[in-house]
Amino acid sequence: MPFKNSDWLPSYEELEVQEIEMSTPVLRAGAHHFGKYCDNQSKEFMLCYQETKDPRKCLQEGKQVTKCGLDFFRKVKQHCAAEFTEYWQCLDHSSFDMAYKNCRKPQAKFDECIKTNLGQERPEAGYFAKVRVHKTNRPKPERIVPLPERVPGPEDIDRTKPAPESVKTGSRLFWF
Repeated sequence: MPFKNSDWLPSYEELEVQEIEMSTPVLRAGAHHFGKYCDNQSKEFMLCYQETKDPRKCLQEGKQVTKCGLDFFRKVKQHCAAEFTEYWQCLDHSSFDMAYKNCRKPQAKFDECIKTNLGQERPEAGYFAKVRVHKTNRPKPERIVPLPERVPGPEDIDRTKPAPESVKTGSRLFWF
């Protein structure tokens, strides 16, 4: 869909946010705890995006997710740097299919450190797939659905033409 001159685009200042500059193994190692730690902010962003269907209207919610992620990884660095480093390096140096089997001990150390220092347990399997209700204070946006000027009705059918044979009698081909 091409943009028009009348379309609003955010300025560079509105888009400016500090990024989470980490590699894939680091993000994969912290993903479960990060997802649970920033659950509310992530849901708020996704709710905004689903309701408005326009990411430009959800910039503030997106910035909150990034801010929460930065806060989480700063706390991990402050309290659990050694355990986290051991875990993500194990994931990085293991093959994809063996990573989780070979890295259970470093994972357990990291999970225990997070539980002790941040008070958060590792989410159980399927936690993020469960249906969970999200309460929000943000007002629901109004959706403007354009209606056609006139909805076609039965009076629009041309009754001067004969109906096709298949409409009169139905299909004569059927299978048991």
